[in-house]
Amino acid sequence: MTSNDIRFECRHRGDGGPFVIVPCIDGALLTELIDGFEIAAGMQPAGDAYGGLIPEFFRFGPMQDHFLGRSAYAMGPKAPVLGCECGEWGCWPLLARITATADLVIWDSFEQPHRKTREYAAFGPFQFGRGQYDDALRALNAVMGPDET
Repeated sequence: MTSNDIRFECRHRGDGGPFVIVPCIDGALLTELIDGFEIAAGMQPAGDAYGGLIPEFFRFGPMQDHFLGRSAYAMGPKAPVLGCECGEWGCWPLLARITATADLVIWDSFEQPHRKTREYAAFGPFQFGRGQYDDALRALNAVMGPDET
């Protein structure tokens, strides 16, 4: 399996609002990837439902731990990688199992917990080289600053 490339888009919501974090995989925002998958699969509702995570609205703990699957606030074995477009992650989250080893980080077993019948087996898995993944997390921390992570 070839490795995917990840970075974390981090920008202010609106005009000077809180930071919003959206994973970007192989150059595409995860919000766009999941919208395309759900629309193609005929899921309803679909399209423009997801948004990034907003650490200021919910204390995920250090984002480095969160995106390595070690968040104390994860929902069971899965962690939210996207929230709702409204800004509240619990409203319409996209969950993934995040498995980190010395060499790889894998995102798989995606789930929309409010629609248990939805099937995401064909979405992902995404496999990232650990060095590149850690670089992306360092870049995220540099943008957000120590107070936000």
